[in-house]
Amino acid sequence: MTGLQLRPAALMQAAIRRWVLSVFPRGQSMIDYDTPAGDPGQFGPQTVTWRVHADFPGMLAGGLGALLLQALHPRALAGVWDHSDFRADLVGRLRRTTAFVAGTTYAGTAEAQRLIDRVAAIHTHVRGATADGMPYAADDPDFLTWVHVSEAYAFMQGFRAYAGMALPPGAEDRYYDESRRVAEALGAREVPASAAAVSAYFDSVRPELRFDARSREVLDVLRRVRLPVPGATPSREIFLGAGAALLPGWASAMLGTTPAQRMRDRTCARVLRTAAPLFRAALPDGIAPRACRRLQVPSTILRSWTGVQLREDDVARG
Repeated sequence: MTGLQLRPAALMQAAIRRWVLSVFPRGQSMIDYDTPAGDPGQFGPQTVTWRVHADFPGMLAGGLGALLLQALHPRALAGVWDHSDFRADLVGRLRRTTAFVAGTTYAGTAEAQRLIDRVAAIHTHVRGATADGMPYAADDPDFLTWVHVSEAYAFMQGFRAYAGMALPPGAEDRYYDESRRVAEALGAREVPASAAAVSAYFDSVRPELRFDARSREVLDVLRRVRLPVPGATPSREIFLGAGAALLPGWASAMLGTTPAQRMRDRTCARVLRTAAPLFRAALPDGIAPRACRRLQVPSTILRSWTGVQLREDDVARG
């Protein structure tokens, strides 16, 4: 292939890199991913979590899908409504959540614990009541479980849809079992540890969920958010639609998604699935590769299941 033929792909990768680094600038979180050498942190290179959280398209689409899910929980929504400036600074909220997930996944043990302790301290001040008088507190174990499960589910579905890596037997269950460590460190309880348990959890919590005026406003804010990049509107529409496409059918129905919107979301999902390899090629030097260097393992492990620790019974079934 000639250099002339390669040029369009290289230009596209450069544009994607500028887009990502404009939305998520590096260095602002002040999280140390480089020391101490050899420290695997909360997870490490043998985990499913390192693979899932390393895939940028799946994580961003999954994060937006998680926000859609969370808009259905009155108490979780009230905490955001009363204690954050989500209307004016939704991008900042996305950046902070991204930094927390990345730091607790890829930083060393002490640094990850520092992040957990800081968020736990913030949670002690986030409390109040919903519009109809239900009390809420961000450090309530059940509240923390909902936030974690909605995120973990959406991240896993994002990986399934956009990472281009088939999951080996047991990998999905292993991810849920691994990722609950951070939720439990924050105070969550009875956190589902398998795909079946996540499904059962959603069944149990659905009677508490509803789509109301506050939910509608959060969706409107999401649909209007201005990303600090050229082409902000189409890129927002693609990722938001690709995130909505990850939702379970019951959640889409509660959100009032029309057949036309579902078709649009499926189109966005196809676009992101096609573009996902360009994102990976444009970001070879991200946080996950830095963590690999700290442990002196090749970053190619992030696109391979070799060495991943699965449950023995899952391996036997596979």
